[in-house]
Amino acid sequence: MVTGASVTFCRRAFASPLTLSSGTITHITEACAEVHVAVGGREAIGHGSMYLSDLWAWPEPTLATAERDRILRTICQRIAADLADHVGGGPAHPLELGLHLHESCCERHATNLYGDLVPRGAEPTKLAVAMCVSPFDAAIHDAVGVALNRSAMDLYDDGAALPTADRWLAGSGALAIREMLGRPSDRRLPVWWIVGPGDVLPDALATPVGQWGVSRFKMKIMGRDARADAERTAAVYAAARQLGASDITISVDSNEANPDAESVADYLEALASKSREAFEALAYLEQPTGRDIQQHAFDWHTVGARKPVLLDEGLTSLGLLDEAKRQGWSGLAMKTCKGHSFVLVAAAWALGHDMVISLQDLTNPGRAAIHAALLAARLPTMNGVELNSRQFTPEANVDWLPQYGGLFEPRDGVHRLPAGRVVGLHVEAH
Repeated sequence: MVTGASVTFCRRAFASPLTLSSGTITHITEACAEVHVAVGGREAIGHGSMYLSDLWAWPEPTLATAERDRILRTICQRIAADLADHVGGGPAHPLELGLHLHESCCERHATNLYGDLVPRGAEPTKLAVAMCVSPFDAAIHDAVGVALNRSAMDLYDDGAALPTADRWLAGSGALAIREMLGRPSDRRLPVWWIVGPGDVLPDALATPVGQWGVSRFKMKIMGRDARADAERTAAVYAAARQLGASDITISVDSNEANPDAESVADYLEALASKSREAFEALAYLEQPTGRDIQQHAFDWHTVGARKPVLLDEGLTSLGLLDEAKRQGWSGLAMKTCKGHSFVLVAAAWALGHDMVISLQDLTNPGRAAIHAALLAARLPTMNGVELNSRQFTPEANVDWLPQYGGLFEPRDGVHRLPAGRVVGLHVEAH
């Protein structure tokens, strides 16, 4: 059971700006949670962290970035103060605690967290609240793993009672999650590099390709002009080839800027006409249209027949999984910022319904990136994991060197987790 919690914050500067359709990120706050637990008479402390990316999770135009950041920090502090109540107040499996936490903060008691902080109509999104919840969920799993001297990925034996998860996983939550995490751990993960709409080619790719061996590129496209986006995609592919990259893989993300599914189909057709090689290199598309998939409901079957199209920001509730499948989304782009427990249940549901999954990390450094890498090492994702802190906030990783040097200073196009036992959500130091 949870016996206490606290949270601290650190402001990070981006080494280079990250441009989204909603604006450009130059600075960001990292929330670092500490959770105390008692497990069978043993006490332990766990940690979790997450960037509070207000521009991504809560792009509310009536509030300045500084004000949104202040509100998100206050939400984190309120979660910490009442964490034991949010998770149910008693002992339970950490996955159950995490699901209770998500439901309490994002659904039942959400207005208690922010109702007095914002004007009506400008409330934080469910995604933003889940982001605030996520470091605590991670810290709970880390703490329980420490108490039991086991990896947080290995807590799903036959006796694990997961009644909340069972509602979504046909009464077999522990089995579904254990089978999903059951493959041998792969501690070598491919490096991805974000290409922004303003990056100058080929110069922007020279260092990642030449020094780090990168051949996988996530492109931020504008989503408003199919032909222009296709030309940009083809240009990125050609620049990578020119610099010597081989086996090139591309994903594209318009951050919900496309107006409809037809515009995405137009982009794919334009890309196939412009460069067949670039089209073949395109592995999947992330959340092309508005994140409210009930308000912005489209039929994705035609697009998905050509390339996988993954639901990202739009998945804020497990109750949306059936609707996502009905609309024809090919799979889910998972992020630990939605909560470790949420990710495990959603991913297991998707795999059980013939959908694919990918994993991104919200440019998180340090502890959060390690968490994402350890999760990717066990999940059957189609992309390994997208770890971007080396590109955007490398200074935030310094305290994790040299133990995690292979992860944060990749070479030959590969992130390498260190050798050693995994306990909780970290690798034991030698």
